[in-house]
Amino acid sequence: MQSQIIEKKHLSAKGMLQKVKKIFNKIPSKARDPRGLKSTISLSDCLMSGLAIFSMKYSSLLQFDQEQNEETVRYNLEKLYDVKNAPCDTTLRERLDDVDPQHLRETFTSIFSALQRGKVLESYKFLNKYILFAVDGTGLFSSDKVHCENCCEKHHRNGKITYYHQMLAGVAIHPDNKEVFPLCPEPISKPDGSTKNDCEQNATKRFLQSFKKEHPHLKGVFTMDALSSRGPCIQEIKNIGAHYIIGVKPGGNKSLFEWIKGIELENHEVKTKKEFLQFRFINNIPLNDVNSDINVNFLECCIIRKNKTKTYFTWITDIEITKENIHELSRGGRARWSIENETFNTLKNQGYNFEHNFGHGYKNLTHVFSFLIFLAFLIDQVQQRCCKLFQSSLQKMISKKRLWRKMRSIFTEFYVDSWEALFNYIFNKQKIELMIINKMKIKIMFNST
Repeated sequence: MQSQIIEKKHLSAKGMLQKVKKIFNKIPSKARDPRGLKSTISLSDCLMSGLAIFSMKYSSLLQFDQEQNEETVRYNLEKLYDVKNAPCDTTLRERLDDVDPQHLRETFTSIFSALQRGKVLESYKFLNKYILFAVDGTGLFSSDKVHCENCCEKHHRNGKITYYHQMLAGVAIHPDNKEVFPLCPEPISKPDGSTKNDCEQNATKRFLQSFKKEHPHLKGVFTMDALSSRGPCIQEIKNIGAHYIIGVKPGGNKSLFEWIKGIELENHEVKTKKEFLQFRFINNIPLNDVNSDINVNFLECCIIRKNKTKTYFTWITDIEITKENIHELSRGGRARWSIENETFNTLKNQGYNFEHNFGHGYKNLTHVFSFLIFLAFLIDQVQQRCCKLFQSSLQKMISKKRLWRKMRSIFTEFYVDSWEALFNYIFNKQKIELMIINKMKIKIMFNST
């Protein structure tokens, strides 16, 4: 029979949500709501309710609005999320639409600091001294009708306009680890008063500047796709004292590949259990004709699998390439796909409903909701890496989608005293105390003794 598991204090759902709540309490809010009435629900309760929606993987605000009238849900919102007074869906949208998303940045840095203090990032060391970050953009919203003042616009030849939002994300990754830890994302949208669309290049610049400000002592290596293999992006990475492994392609870097044709590259081979890798590399060559003052190191990798299929990769980096580190550098470059597979795919297809329009608003609602989704994802990823309660529950449920459904069913049907009680009930029902309130209601308690 399994024994009860006690959750880790600072890297558990309870510990992280307490940090988040303290930060939400500091965010300034208006004394009156958009209708001019005095606010009866705190902004902190609105933000925590929004986080609860995405943490419990509700498919819509309406679904949450209908269920939060249940006595069990109100009880659990207070016990698990410290929500004293949950808003209806209309109030939630109105209040969060006025929130500056930048006020939510501290929630990400706070949890990331806890990861550092808890020595979790030690297992994410790349080349023994760096933390590897994958950076890429993704679509968030698109519509021909619904829009806000921050929407980018695409004008078609037939006169129609498509309104859209995109998001630039950066996540801490490691080739040997499944879990990724997102930093605060950077919206790609029109700045206040601007008539020009924002772009991924500008968002990348803001993202890197924020990284330097919020993590001044962290040694980072950024891995990006070929769209970032340009002088301005590389210079921005160098300006913040970080390093890079960026994909390059002949179509986007013609002069670089033409230059390589006329010289002899060093060769190296590595054989693993699954693959045979052939490398060619050279250090200290000019990026291109336009940025001849920027020198890069070039790495080509041909992967030959047991079925004889071949895959080619090419990267540039500012880390000197040697036969000793070439395999690890290539693994770092290939790990960039973690932001597609473990991040964007998970957010869009594994219950977070990232592309669903929970409410567009007139100002910041889309961005605030997307930040809260990323925050819920970060908390889940930390638990998946650090919390044995979460790990045991996920193992019992086999898949995340089944775990989310189980958690939400318990959240709506039972009175739950703590996160320990919720997770212990999922994987170890025999050890949980059940108090029957009436024929329909059961209280789940956790007794560590």
